[in-house]
Order: sequence, then C-alpha cells, then structure tokens
Amino acid sequence: MSPTTVQIVAAALFALALVHTFSTKFFERLAHTRPAHAGVWHLLAEVEIVFGFWAIVFMLVMAFMVGQTEALAYLDARNFNEPLFVFAIMVVAGSRPILQAASGAVQAVVRVTPMPRTMAFYFTALGIVPLLGSFITEPAAMTLAALLMKDTVFAQASRRLQYATLGALFVNVSIGGTLTPYAAPPILMVASKWGLDMNYMITHIGWKAAVAVFINAAVLTFMFARELRQLKASNQSPYSGIPAWMVAVHLLFLLAIVVFAHHPAAFVAVFLLFMGVATAYPAYQDRLILREGLLVGFFLGGLVVLGGMQQWWLQPLLMAMNESQVYFGATALTAITDNAALTYLGSLVEGLTPEFKYALLTGAVTGGGLTIIANAPNPAGASILKSTFHQGAISPLSLFLGALGPTLVAIACFRLFPM
Repeated sequence: MSPTTVQIVAAALFALALVHTFSTKFFERLAHTRPAHAGVWHLLAEVEIVFGFWAIVFMLVMAFMVGQTEALAYLDARNFNEPLFVFAIMVVAGSRPILQAASGAVQAVVRVTPMPRTMAFYFTALGIVPLLGSFITEPAAMTLAALLMKDTVFAQASRRLQYATLGALFVNVSIGGTLTPYAAPPILMVASKWGLDMNYMITHIGWKAAVAVFINAAVLTFMFARELRQLKASNQSPYSGIPAWMVAVHLLFLLAIVVFAHHPAAFVAVFLLFMGVATAYPAYQDRLILREGLLVGFFLGGLVVLGGMQQWWLQPLLMAMNESQVYFGATALTAITDNAALTYLGSLVEGLTPEFKYALLTGAVTGGGLTIIANAPNPAGASILKSTFHQGAISPLSLFLGALGPTLVAIACFRLFPM
C-alpha cells in the first residue's frame, strides 16, 4: 500500500504524539521553571490532552494541504462512538450511588475473605472489580476500581506499590473484559463479523483471563503484604447514605448506557436524563467527574482522528505475521496504538484461520496495560489516580515496568493453556 503525503504527515504527527505522551514530565518541569507561561506548559503536561492536541494540528495541516472540504469530510467519516461512550459511562459509574453499590459489594466480599482487612480489600479491588468489566464494560470497571482504591491504597502507598498496582490494574481490566463479547473494545470491534458469542468467549479466552487476573492480584497482595497491613482502612464503606431506590435508578442508567453502547443517540439521551436526575437530587451526589470524563473523551477522540490514517503501515505489518508472531506483535503494537484498532484492521482481512483470530484477540488485550494509550479505559484510570503520584504525573517507564510482570502472567495463561 503506497501512502499518500497526507498519510505520511499523519504518521509523523502520530509519532510526535507518542513522544509527547512519554514526555509529559518535561512539560511539567517547564511549568515550574518558566512560570510566565506555566498555563501552556501545564496544559501540554496533561496526558489526556496529547492526542487531541496533535489531532487538531493534523486537521489544520490537512486543511492546508487538501482543502477544508476534504478535511472536514475525513473528520465527519470518523466514528466517535467510543469516546462518547467512555465519557458517559465514566461519569455515571463515578456517581456516588453507583460507588455506594460497588463499594458495598466489595466490602461484603472483603468481610468473608480470610485475610487482614486491607489485604482483602486490595485483592478484591484488583481481582474482582476488573472482571466486572465483562458485564458493566471495561471503562466502568476501571472507573470504579480507581475511585475505590484512590484514597484507600494509592494516596497512602509507596511509589513502588503505586506503580505495581497501577500496572496490574491496567492489565487486569484489559484482560478482565473478555468473559463476554461486548465489554472489551478490541473484541467488540470484531464480535459480530467473527461470530464471537458468550460461549466462545468464556470457553476459549475468558477463563484464562480470569486465572491471570487472580494470579496477578494474589501475587501483589502477598508481595506487598507488610505495607498493605499498615494502610489505614475504614471498616465501613466510604460511600453511604443513599436510599436504595436512588441506587436502583442509577444502576438502571448504567445498564441502559451499556445496552445502547452501539447507539450514541440513545445512550447520550440516557446520559442527559441521568444529568437531570443528578441535578434534581444534589444531596445524593458528590462532584461528578465531568472534567475527567471530557479529558478522556478528548484523548480518545484524538486517537480516532490520528489512528484513522495509520492503516497503510499497520495493516501490512500485522498481516505479514504467522499466528505466534501476530500474538506477540499485537501485544507490542498495542502499547503504541489503541488495541481496538488492531483487531478492527484484522477484521478487514478475509480467510483468517481460527488460530490467527485467537492470537490477534488475545495479543491485543494482553498488551493493554503497558502504556496509557494501549487500552481505551486506561486514560480514565490515569485521570482519576494521577493526583496521588509524585508531582501529579504518571511516569510512562514506571508504568511499563509495573505492568510487565502482570503482562507476562497473561502471556503464560493465553499461550500455555490449550485454545
């Protein structure tokens, strides 16, 4: 496939965006050393801004190169369903009634788990909540896990525990959404075309992912047992006081957004109704995470715009591999591009073997924790948790190292267990 000049420019800007993603600490330092323009440097230090910023640059360059009409036609042809969905589900999942329900369920499991309380909470939040992503979607599971662990774990943890937990959380959410065919974006992109139903997902992929999730949660729980026992944790849920009927209404909102995930007009209408209810009953709400949700949506929207021009090099690279190569290739490529893009490109190729499809699917979710951009829910978790890290920024290298061990566990489960 011979690339056009516009595609080459898009690839160059995509590479710049990747470099920018790994350079946010540099801009944060500039904000402190050059206070005259601290606002600009703080803006560029926001990892959620990166791809949206470079997508705007690309659209301006494209309009200059080929004209405004063609540039707008390209923009109109993009599918922004996923950014909209992640924004809506993140805000609803982060509402106080939903957090009360989730926290209550976690505390119920904690009470019957034969471990010290903080260890039991940690294991449950890192092992059970990510698997809920198969049913309430991965962005919702990421939001819930991050909010539940923010003050109880991350705000008190050492740097080593912070990054180990963040890496494991990202990996576990990425693979934990594979029990169903509708919750994980890379599987959702191909489920209909490849005939992936609930039975296939559970028997071929889901149970292996669950084993890996529990191994990762258990290993970290016992590796950091001494520090976890020293953390301060309440014996009661931090969220309480919401009547059961209000919790039920919010759960219905969450369910409706999940059901209408493929129909933006429908789930946006549900979200707007949710906003009306939240406004009408302010006593039952904390601050809605609208800013965080909008930033994550901006990030993913930028990824959609820039990612739409990467097919010319990504597809040939992917299709030149055999089953083993495509698994490890997809795992590696996921770290630098959204994993849903990989499976979507694979779905465009006819005549793929079942082994190739399995390798592409499992490889795409395996690498979903290595970077912030590897999986759509990662920016949501990073946005919620980054204030607990040093200077309010997450180190890409430390995240990669924290996710490396859990990723190797996922590789072992997907590759060693029979298909």
